[in-house]
Amino acid sequence: MTSRADRDRDETGRARNARPRDAAGRPLPPGAAGVGRVDEDVVLPPDEALREAQRLLDGGFPFHAHEVLEGAWKSGADDERAFWQGLAQLAVGLTHAQRGNRRGAVSLLRRGADNLGSGASVAGRHGVDAEGVVAWAQTRADAVEAGGELDVGTPPRLVR
Repeated sequence: MTSRADRDRDETGRARNARPRDAAGRPLPPGAAGVGRVDEDVVLPPDEALREAQRLLDGGFPFHAHEVLEGAWKSGADDERAFWQGLAQLAVGLTHAQRGNRRGAVSLLRRGADNLGSGASVAGRHGVDAEGVVAWAQTRADAVEAGGELDVGTPPRLVR
């Protein structure tokens, strides 16, 4: 059994999550082969964050896209927080769907759509069609809630 002293921690004592993960972001046993990781503390400029998140979503890695979007949310300007939080929540909703969690998928897709909708004025600054992404999220949440496939289909377009 691993003691608290044996855990991987940074210089401030904060636990690092160094375990490998699968494509859906689920932790794998130590030493297992996982997929490439996104640094939990990643902070990219807005345009790079959107491009990288889109690349990850298109590749079937919504958990990883969430890490990128969460970095933008937590480091962004106060007036942009709802926008970035909404995008991060949509990625988590997709992660729940990928993991087979119907309830979590619906909840996070709806919450993300609500936050993105309230941050719609910011979306235009970054070239994101907030109305289109919100409609996509609501349509997917409705379908999953009605018992439809958890496969959410083509991810939303964050960048044009």
